[in-house]
Amino acid sequence: MGCIHTKCCCRYPKSLVGESQDFHQGVPYCLQDNSTVIERALELIPVASHNYHLDYLVLAQRGYYPESPDKENQDSFCIRTNVQGNPNAHFFGVFDGHGQFGMQCSNFVKDRLIEKLCNDPTLLDDPVQAYNSAFLSTNDELHSSEIDDSMSGTTAITVLVVGDTLYVANVGDSRAAIAVKEGNCVLAKDLSNDQTPFRKDEYERVKLCGARVLSVDQVEGLVDPDIQCWGDEESQGGDPPRLWVQNGLYPGTAFTRSIGDSTAEQIGVNAVPEVLVLQLNPNHLFFVVASDGVFEFLSSQTVVDMASSYADPQDACTAIAAESYKLWMEHENRTDDITIIIIHIKGLSNV
Repeated sequence: MGCIHTKCCCRYPKSLVGESQDFHQGVPYCLQDNSTVIERALELIPVASHNYHLDYLVLAQRGYYPESPDKENQDSFCIRTNVQGNPNAHFFGVFDGHGQFGMQCSNFVKDRLIEKLCNDPTLLDDPVQAYNSAFLSTNDELHSSEIDDSMSGTTAITVLVVGDTLYVANVGDSRAAIAVKEGNCVLAKDLSNDQTPFRKDEYERVKLCGARVLSVDQVEGLVDPDIQCWGDEESQGGDPPRLWVQNGLYPGTAFTRSIGDSTAEQIGVNAVPEVLVLQLNPNHLFFVVASDGVFEFLSSQTVVDMASSYADPQDACTAIAAESYKLWMEHENRTDDITIIIIHIKGLSNV
């Protein structure tokens, strides 16, 4: 969920929660071929230190906006192998821009963030600290750039693979999830937590910074503003809590962290990433990095189920994007930009 002029819908339709689905059925909505980018690894990416390989495919689909048919895709992505010349370090990131200059913000961050990581001599010794430094300095540079980020910015969900360890840094409400084999099941485990006012810790943090937290209905006087409870994000996403300055009707962000958004920064929105560290094992099959154009209506488990049901990652990405596209059209008669990267883990053993 982005700024006040973007998504306002209910996540995870009941038909997709807790039910077995046949994802190979035809979908009534087609992707717009002229606005779709598909990129796949030309060869397996070796992680020689632990004797396994990575194989990735990325699909980026511009959103469908009937009133703005030429609107640019505000998502961007970055894939960098052999970070700092190290054959055991690889980077994957998705950046979901929002606001009038969202495309410029996401592209700026896509380029600057990896540049800072590559130039940080401490990266491989202390990835968590390097991530923090890179996110904050990229945010500062965006503020001082020629891009007007007063009401524009971007989320960032990134995964740095170092040997057999994932370092997942997140700012905003895009998401990463990993598929874990448990017996005969493949379960989804989130590698990031959406940073929104639905989270009690994030709600309390921005309130201390001076934010008013209200849904649109509360702002318009249709619901009592003193009721500071909005249920959970998965079932009550139709009118989510948003952040407002004390005496104004802006910025209306439905996230609590981002890069850019200098106005929202005054009421607690910041670019400090949450970093998760995960050591891989043979039960980890693949991981997914995607914008909330995918996760707005699809749960992590549904995305993993769909990805698991296709032998070809391109078919999996296309099916996930098509299902997301269909659900957006059913609920809003438009779609968000959709970007998804699926990275398969091949040949990892305990030895």
